[in-house]
Amino acid sequence: MWALWFPLLSAFKLYLLGFKVLLAQLLNTPLKLPVMPRQDGKVAIVTGGGRGIGYEVVRHLARLGAHVIIGGRDEQEGLAAIKRICEEYKEAKVEFGKLDLASLQSIRQFAESFKKRKLPLNILVNNAGLMLVPEGRTEDGFEQHFGVNYLGHFLLTWLLLDKLKDSGKAGHVSCVVNVSSSAHSIGEIRLNDLNSCQHYSAHAAYCQSKLAQVLFSSHLHQAMQREASPVVSYAVDPGMVDTALYQQLYTPLRVAQSLIARLLFRTPAEGAATVLSAALSPSLNGDAEGGYWANGRREMTTPPTFDPQLQLSLWEISLQLLGLQ
Repeated sequence: MWALWFPLLSAFKLYLLGFKVLLAQLLNTPLKLPVMPRQDGKVAIVTGGGRGIGYEVVRHLARLGAHVIIGGRDEQEGLAAIKRICEEYKEAKVEFGKLDLASLQSIRQFAESFKKRKLPLNILVNNAGLMLVPEGRTEDGFEQHFGVNYLGHFLLTWLLLDKLKDSGKAGHVSCVVNVSSSAHSIGEIRLNDLNSCQHYSAHAAYCQSKLAQVLFSSHLHQAMQREASPVVSYAVDPGMVDTALYQQLYTPLRVAQSLIARLLFRTPAEGAATVLSAALSPSLNGDAEGGYWANGRREMTTPPTFDPQLQLSLWEISLQLLGLQ
């Protein structure tokens, strides 16, 4: 019986949260990004930078003079994005790197290729993701939401962490931004069932992956502080944004979403503003604080995200799943 009710309850909780978020967005004006300092000489990697929020993040960083690398699966989409940006900003330094977050081999190849170039890495934006996809597994056997949204970005960050440390310095720390969601607030981490094998719900799996991102981001930030490493870590909620992320909604909801998106959803540029405000905050504030950000500022999150034992347990299990020391 629970196997039947669990997906329905998970869907209800997520859609109720979505209604509350839309109401809040209706009552609040979108964040307007302030004038940011130039980023000449800095290098950024943005996963999923070929469209949506990621594209707007890449576009803005390139306009500020940063050298930006789009990490994505679709090379044609990535190259088209680069063409549009370079047509707008003739001096833009933007390139594409093949990165499939559903493949640990692809992630390792991307990271190794980047490290061979001897470039610094000042900003890593873990933006790519999927939502409400049918039950399935990544190339390495992980549930798709957990594998792509969380575990793939965990591995990418781990492999590039030395680069981030080497590139940071006092007053100009390196920055990791994990693009999460308010859905983390209704997520539940089942440490004995991270692959959602017992009772599958795409809605619950998505929320779990977003909570995992916030837990990872917080634990990483604290670990870097203990080491006195010049790296800060953020988890960011861009709000409900009109992107292709909603294409897996049930058909009636997808039709409704397409009708109200232009009125109540944020544009990709508006969603990118909070991501950028976190990514560029070290340039404004020196040694930034990290934490969870929404609407361009640091905010409190739900109690599970502050649980040090849950953070540590998820971290250790993730290392084991990835075969890392």
